[in-house]
Amino acid sequence: MFKHAQLESVKAALADPTQAASPLHLRVQRALRQLILDGALSAGKAVPASRALARSLGVSRDTVEAAYVQLHAEGFIDRRVGSGSFVSARAGRARGRSTPPPAGPECATARLSQRGSALLERGGVRDFVAPRAFAPGVPETRSFPLQTWERLQRQVVKEHGTRALLHSPPQGMAPLRQAIADYVNLERGAHATADRVLVLTSSQQALSLCANVLLDAGESIYIEDPGYHGARKAFQAAGLHCVPVPVDAQGLAVAHLLQAGRSPGSRARAVFLTPSHQFPTGVTLSLERRLALIEWARIQQGWIIEDDYDSEFHYAGKPTACVQGLDRHERTIYIGTFTKSLFPGLRIGYMVLPPALVAPMTAARTLLDGHSAPIPQLTLARFIEGGHFGAHVRTMRAVYAQRRDTLAALVDSQLTAFLAPQVPAGGMQMPCTFVRALPEAEAVDAAQRAGIDLLGLSTLHAADAPAPGFLMGFAAHAPPELEAGVDVLGKVLRRLSA
Repeated sequence: MFKHAQLESVKAALADPTQAASPLHLRVQRALRQLILDGALSAGKAVPASRALARSLGVSRDTVEAAYVQLHAEGFIDRRVGSGSFVSARAGRARGRSTPPPAGPECATARLSQRGSALLERGGVRDFVAPRAFAPGVPETRSFPLQTWERLQRQVVKEHGTRALLHSPPQGMAPLRQAIADYVNLERGAHATADRVLVLTSSQQALSLCANVLLDAGESIYIEDPGYHGARKAFQAAGLHCVPVPVDAQGLAVAHLLQAGRSPGSRARAVFLTPSHQFPTGVTLSLERRLALIEWARIQQGWIIEDDYDSEFHYAGKPTACVQGLDRHERTIYIGTFTKSLFPGLRIGYMVLPPALVAPMTAARTLLDGHSAPIPQLTLARFIEGGHFGAHVRTMRAVYAQRRDTLAALVDSQLTAFLAPQVPAGGMQMPCTFVRALPEAEAVDAAQRAGIDLLGLSTLHAADAPAPGFLMGFAAHAPPELEAGVDVLGKVLRRLSA
């Protein structure tokens, strides 16, 4: 018969609320198996008769018998006619293999590849999951036309039936690729066709593909400084050397690329930029520089990786046409996403590729995650085709413009002793620089503990940050919520400066 502690262990497993959905015989079987793996029941030890154990546990004999049958099938016990059931010798060997590693320094570090160690050291890309005050890049989802989306999704399921449950082609569903091509041609002045669109899960996936398909480890890529930290980390993870290029009031200083092109030791074969609405400054790349950039790519046979970040949300006139639409030499990869314009949970992004890159990029994508889910793709295609996407963007553009102005006024009136807002012409977040010396990282941590999410401007610079401060998101928060957030932030900053 079991020792008292062993029996109590099995009873505790039966009473565990987290296992309530499992049948009784499975709970008994798992509890006994764990006792064997832990060494509480050693090899050759007899286990109680099914009738006796059932009585002790208050369950039916059939329940225990079913548990024993499974343990025998898995090799944990041997059953001998006329003698009973015993822990098998094989279970003893399994126990040796399953013994957890000892706690201590030797289990605190895993042996990683150089790439894995670099990834861990640099950290991943932090997404602001909850829309807490000032979280950058988080859209307003409470106003999303969910009923329309649900109706279109029902139409997709009704029309496609179980075919919608199968794999999507790795390049993406044809209706969505066509809808995307039509949209970027009309709204962004692109030159796109459905066969040049690659549907992905995110712009981050697009950046990883570009880093690994276009360049070899050890090669260089130009990046904006300051710029999107997720791009820099994706390129560094692929073993690329990121060469920072300054950003001024006209966007990326393209003259630096042209000058570097004359020096073989400092050349790069690709440049990443956010020309329509630069992250994080919000400036727009001038037409003169766009044309100079295209000429650089032609001469160097380089690649322009254009992330059309937040281009839908431009608050002063029409946004400038994308670089891809101006590039008749087909050296530009255009990246877009619906994460900000619709909702983050959609997980659909895309690239518009030069014809020569469609096949290699699609093949590389199959090694990452194979394909995107068909039902959301087909639903989004109808959402775009029906004019709902354009209507939603227009609505949110007006909402976000009001919230931008509200945040700028609040910072000017209540935080003027600490911050100076740099009011952007578009986008979903506002850079605010310090007007007095404050510890940026400490301020970000203190604000987070107070329920506010901020992004330090210094972390967005590859070189030394000339003006520390915060990137403050405003899109997901109504004016009263922005006011409450500013009040909390003011208290945090006053405590730090005391």
